[in-house]
Amino acid sequence: MNSDSDTFQQALGQLGGVKPLAQERRVALQKGAEPQHNQRARREAATAEASVELNPLTGEGVDPVDPWDPLEFKRDGVQNGVYRNLRLGKYSVDARLDLHRHTVEMARRAVLEFVRDCMAADVRCALITHGKGEGRKQPAVLKSCVNAWLPQLHEVLAFHSAQKQHGGLGATYVLLRKSERKRQDNLERHQRRW
Repeated sequence: MNSDSDTFQQALGQLGGVKPLAQERRVALQKGAEPQHNQRARREAATAEASVELNPLTGEGVDPVDPWDPLEFKRDGVQNGVYRNLRLGKYSVDARLDLHRHTVEMARRAVLEFVRDCMAADVRCALITHGKGEGRKQPAVLKSCVNAWLPQLHEVLAFHSAQKQHGGLGATYVLLRKSERKRQDNLERHQRRW
């Protein structure tokens, strides 16, 4: 009794075995000077884009903030009660960043890295200490930069100047988005209730 595979093997043997089909090249590739130049330009543009994506924060064109002005920002969709609790310092601060003695460039890198680290560690409320910068030739430089930078970061939902016990007008509470992992945990926890 022959199996299907044996029958197939015998049929192939009678035909002289298996031969690959001949394939035509559909597109003729030509290497010339112009594609290399174009490729180099695209590569340079991609590299420039990547460096901008790594840190969207800039120190240029920042509107100055008075040392005694509170910082405040809230994205659409953040509940008023949540923002009020942030403003009143009712959330536990799980991470802190001190920008004292930082240059604008150092502070810019530190803020971006800090926010990304907070997201990786599932931190929801953080505190950035920037100082008031009063009594200087250019007052409140870092405070002004923090005020301009934080709204540019998608991960930041809201921020507000801190309460006195946390640094007052020289520090800022930052409310961050939930990480995808935290969002899934909440969803599962709420589904179990029903």
